[in-house]
Amino acid sequence: MAPVTRRMSIATALRSAGCVFAEDEAQLLIDAALSPGHLDHMVDQRVNGLPLEHILGWVDFCGSRMEVGPGVFVPRRRTEFLVRQAAEITRPGSAVVDLCCGSGAIGAALSDLLGSCELYAADIDPVAVACARKNVGPRGGRVFVGDLYEALPLELRGRVDVVLANAPYVPTGSIGMMPPEARLHEPMVALDGGTDGLDVQRRVAERAAEWLSPGGCLLIETSEQQAPETARIMNQCGLAARVLVNKELGATLVLGAAPTPKGNP
Repeated sequence: MAPVTRRMSIATALRSAGCVFAEDEAQLLIDAALSPGHLDHMVDQRVNGLPLEHILGWVDFCGSRMEVGPGVFVPRRRTEFLVRQAAEITRPGSAVVDLCCGSGAIGAALSDLLGSCELYAADIDPVAVACARKNVGPRGGRVFVGDLYEALPLELRGRVDVVLANAPYVPTGSIGMMPPEARLHEPMVALDGGTDGLDVQRRVAERAAEWLSPGGCLLIETSEQQAPETARIMNQCGLAARVLVNKELGATLVLGAAPTPKGNP
């Protein structure tokens, strides 16, 4: 079959399966194929709902190719807003922690934008940690398995300049309304945020001031509807919170700043 005809045939199959960007996905699969049989296998996987990124083994995030794999949360394009906002307030060489890191793409992308940073990442899921080490390790960072701050080295306490958290924030009752490729192929621990979606965010905010350096910042991705409550939680935990929105990306985050000692800017 001629290349153009083959691409059109694959795009038609993908479109019938509900893939919005069928033509682009078809070309990516063709480019990644090692043989005609491998291509057929990848197309079958995509038609059956496996996320494209899991099939390819990577995702383009903030201009860098980040490794992902089966059973690992795929970073969304909207989360690039969190990374770029963090880059605006973070200096090269700063101590950065990526909590609920998943693939580690958020911390790795911030490191790329800064040129360098003292990067740490943590996730409760060993599968995610194994993937994150492939992205964070080459950038000189370290990844730990464990529950939020409990996973981090104690010597970091009180000197982290930026904590990044794309913690799960989908309310439990809304999980069933998510696209099948997310709810069937991504870990539930990376999606389910409890009854109101804010259970993990609360736990991240509650101990943030303990780990942040004076004037350090916590950035949490959330939804536009949840943002006021996320901000209220941060304020209750001693952080000065403000909501930031990017309409183009459909992205919302809350930034909370730790207090600085009196007399310091």
